[in-house]
Amino acid sequence: QVQLVESGGGLVQPGGSLRLSCAASGTIISINAMGWYRQAPGKQRELVAAITSGGSTTYADSVKGRFTISRDNAKNTVYLQMNNLKPEDTAVYYCNADRLSYSRGSSLGYAFNYWGQGTQVTVSS
Repeated sequence: QVQLVESGGGLVQPGGSLRLSCAASGTIISINAMGWYRQAPGKQRELVAAITSGGSTTYADSVKGRFTISRDNAKNTVYLQMNNLKPEDTAVYYCNADRLSYSRGSSLGYAFNYWGQGTQVTVSS
């Protein structure tokens, strides 16, 4: 009924840019905070950036000044603009919604800590 679908990953050279998108599909009513996480091979998943429904943002220290998170509430979509990419940014990037509410016809449904399927970002020359 509800899906988070990421797009925009790929291969880019160091210093390049990519823009990731994550669209929530289904009968979405509201989404609280949304975020981007990443997981590199052999490492734990880590928070990259997050944004509340009101637009407040937080970033990992490693991406501050290079990445920008934004969202379009009308489209239930969150974006991650990544500039000046470095090889250490290579990872699978996952979209997360901490709380979704959606219509199930005559009732409301809720989903917590909801994840997309991930999109690969590779930074290499």
